[in-house]
Amino acid sequence: MAATQKLACFRLPPLPTIKEIIKLYNLRAEKQLSQNFLLDMRLTDKIVRQAGNLKDAHVCEVGPGPGGLTRSILKAGAADVLVVEKDTRFIPGLQLLSEAAPGKMRIAHGDILTYRLERGFPAHIAQTWEDVPPNLHIIGNLPFSVSTPLIIKWLEQMSNRTGCFMFGRTRLTLTFQKEVAERLTASTGSRQRSRLSVMAQYLCTVKNCFTIPGCAFVPKPNPECFGMKKRRKESGMNCAFSWIKWHG
Repeated sequence: MAATQKLACFRLPPLPTIKEIIKLYNLRAEKQLSQNFLLDMRLTDKIVRQAGNLKDAHVCEVGPGPGGLTRSILKAGAADVLVVEKDTRFIPGLQLLSEAAPGKMRIAHGDILTYRLERGFPAHIAQTWEDVPPNLHIIGNLPFSVSTPLIIKWLEQMSNRTGCFMFGRTRLTLTFQKEVAERLTASTGSRQRSRLSVMAQYLCTVKNCFTIPGCAFVPKPNPECFGMKKRRKESGMNCAFSWIKWHG
């Protein structure tokens, strides 16, 4: 099973721990940006395993922050990792990680809500919609403040087969706060059922992978987080969501 694969494809040289990176660069999670850091590499490895085999894959990580999840993606053997980070405070720490993985990691300073992901990857990785998904993954620990507008943007792009979905049924592995995850997966008749539930389940296959307790984050968020996987369906307008993974 993909979720049980070990991350042993690439070995990073000795680096400061994520906790040490946070201290070294005097980083603090900004409440207005809904930032929460995952420091436990066992959890970041577990999230990345939900994405399946990343060996030689192209990956975009949304909001890498201090780079914990990024390390797990690199360890999984991804050939090309594009990280999109809005907060300039995290860039020096990400540059340190990029230097430890030469030729494997690119850093884009920008807002994922406006960033043109389709320009970040080569055209030759594209697949037809009916074919297997492209070797492209979107992975991220999404801040609460951007999760809903970003999902809506991606759903629109899925429907139009634009943006990162011009390459085919691009797979997404994402974490959301509990209330967002519950809306994405809510069944007919559920109190959590909403327009977001209908749109996501019409366009995607949504899977709730596992729950991340609030105590795993620094600072601790109010609600717990879920890992989800989402993928675009082959026919009609369907795609798949999973608490940690989303793929076509």
